[in-house]
Formats: sequence, structure tokens, C-alpha cells
Amino acid sequence: MGRWLVTHLESEGDEVTGLDAEVDITDAAAISPAIQAAAPEAVFHLAAQASVGASWEDQAGTYLVNTVGTVNVLAGAAACPNPPKVLLVSSSEVYGRVRPEDLPIKEDHPFAPMSPYAASKAAAEMAAVQAWLGRGVPVVRARPFNHTGPGQRTDFVVPALARQVAEAVQSGAPALYTGNLEARRDISDVRDVARAYRALAIQGEPGEVYNVCSGVAVSIREVAERLLRTAGVDLPIVVDPERVRPVELPELRGDPSRLKAATGWSPAVDLDETLADVLEYWKRPAAEAAGR
Repeated sequence: MGRWLVTHLESEGDEVTGLDAEVDITDAAAISPAIQAAAPEAVFHLAAQASVGASWEDQAGTYLVNTVGTVNVLAGAAACPNPPKVLLVSSSEVYGRVRPEDLPIKEDHPFAPMSPYAASKAAAEMAAVQAWLGRGVPVVRARPFNHTGPGQRTDFVVPALARQVAEAVQSGAPALYTGNLEARRDISDVRDVARAYRALAIQGEPGEVYNVCSGVAVSIREVAERLLRTAGVDLPIVVDPERVRPVELPELRGDPSRLKAATGWSPAVDLDETLADVLEYWKRPAAEAAGR
């Protein structure tokens, strides 16, 4: 997400300053001076342990980065002479399992986190609310639903599938291996999400929270089938038990009405275009690995 956001900000004429690579958000003594030295008008807080699956393996580390790290970023913003507007990127995972009759999910839906990752993000949001109410830091919370694009790591479902398909095109494969095929997700393009984040940093109301989503859900099976169709490959799709999460939410589909009303944002990149771009990204390394 970070590089796409920087690209979008610079294309809009914004001056962008990133923190040095050695600055760790879990180190309060380092993060606060770094933010103060930058003297920003706005802070985009994207740093996170962002994998639901990895959060089960390292629960304490996930809370340290996602919750304590957020507390440190907010404290750094509060210490500035003129506290900058902070866009805190949370996650739709905070909603947890939602009944079909409650879809699409609105921002006032209660938290019901089902993974350590989701719980760490819910806690980070509460730290943001407290920073706004207790310290006057103008924090806007974004709750993105699934989003993808070229460059995303393969511990996320779309690039994981796209990489397999790209390798199958190059060298052949017996099957396409997936986790739960029936899970349905609201998937946006990373470039659309970058536009939403900038819009919220400018027009979002401090203390408020906004879903960032398309409002349309597709199954993982459909994503896999679209990737295969785009690549012109016919492979059986096989569920691999090792790829199935301990807890899987049946459907996450959000209501973007509040975001649209506040900023005028709407998605511009079609899912098929997104999948084609991700597939093309993974075709290049597959071709390079084959010596082409």
C-alpha cells in the first residue's frame, strides 16, 4: 500500500516525507522525535503486522506493532506544536462474523474480532478515539476491506493465487491450490484505496471512521476462476487444508456510503483489471526464473 500511496500523493503535488527505515514504531523514544522533526500536516499510519494468518503465530508481536505502535505514533503527533491530522488505517476484520441480514456492514456495526490481528486493530482504534477525545489529536480512522494490486506479498490471497497461475503458464502445474473457496470478500484495487486515503486525510472528520470498500463481494472461487480465465489456463482448483485459516469469516462486504458522502470518492478500477495487473506482475518473475 505504501508505495502506491506515495505515488498518488506525489502525483497530486504533495510533498511526502517517509520515516527512516531504522525508525521502529514500537520504539516510543525514536518515533516521537522523528514525527516532530518532520513537522507534517498529515500522517498516514499504515505500518502494521498485516497478516491475519501470521497473527495466530505471533499474537504478542502483532499487538506490539499494531496497538502499541499506534499508541506511539499518536503520542508523537500529540507532541507536535501543531498536531497533524492522522489517518489511522484499521481493518474490516474488526467487524468479525456478520449475519447475512447485517450486510453490507456499516461503520456503526459493533466490534467482534475473531483473530489476534482483528483484535489488535480494534484496540488501535480505541487508542485513536482516546487520542482525539483526550488529547485533541485530529485522528480519522479508515477501515479498508480487502484490497490488492501489483506488488502485494503472497501471504495474501490474490497474489498467492496469481503467482501460482503465472507459474502454471510458464512451466505447467497439476492444480491451483487454495484455502477456503467459499469465503466472500469485498475486494478493491490498491490504487483506488490510495485515492480514498488522501481524500480522507483532507476531508475526513476527526474522530470519525469510514469504510473503504467497493460494496460488492466475490467468492475466492470466483477470483481463482477469473485469474485462470484471464491467463487462458484450465486447471483444477483444489482446497489445501494447510491454507485454510483457523477461523474464516464467511463474508465481509462493506457499505462505502459514508466515505462517498464525505469525499465524493468512488472506485475507478474494475476487479478484472486489478486481477489482470496482479497476474502480469507475477508473470515477470516467473519468466525471469525460467531464463527468459
